[in-house]
Amino acid sequence: MKNLGNMLKQAQQMQSKMQEMQAKLEAATMEGQAGAGMVKVTLSGKGDLKGLSIDPSLMAAEEREVLEDLIVAAHADAKQKVEAMMAEEMSKATSGLNIPGMGGGLGGFKLPF
Repeated sequence: MKNLGNMLKQAQQMQSKMQEMQAKLEAATMEGQAGAGMVKVTLSGKGDLKGLSIDPSLMAAEEREVLEDLIVAAHADAKQKVEAMMAEEMSKATSGLNIPGMGGGLGGFKLPF
């Protein structure tokens, strides 16, 4: 029974840390850039698009395809940063927890966010 009590305590700690992490992600923003900063995309910590900045020199009709490519590249840059931040926060949230079957952390489990 002592083991079960410890497992429940650790599960509650993990739940608390996960809630803190989700609140932190909601408040965080990451900026991705492309074209030496000519296109900037801002994403929330959850990956929602929050802003887009385009240098006026790219607004010419003949630059349309370049602009489209730069927007996609800036979004990919911002998304990679959000994913790295999420991984770091997840690592912090699960560090020190020794829940059987989770390998001291998530042990390969994939969460839905």
